[in-house]
Amino acid sequence: MLRKRKELIPLVGFMAFAATGATSACLYFLFTKPDVLNKTSNPEPWERLDPSKPQKLQLLNFNQQWKPVEELEIVKSLTK
Repeated sequence: MLRKRKELIPLVGFMAFAATGATSACLYFLFTKPDVLNKTSNPEPWERLDPSKPQKLQLLNFNQQWKPVEELEIVKSLTK
């Protein structure tokens, strides 16, 4: 079919490139982010994450500082 319709070759190339990129991004996040894969051993995996280390891709947040919220810390201490 590609031999008859040569104009489809770039479209097939772009689609293959996009599929490869999406698959590699899924595998990267699956194996490198601790909050994605290991949910069975710890029911609250977000408790293990370091808040000073960014976990998501933040393109527009410049000089972001993390500060704990007092109300959340009180609730967390009461629920444990």
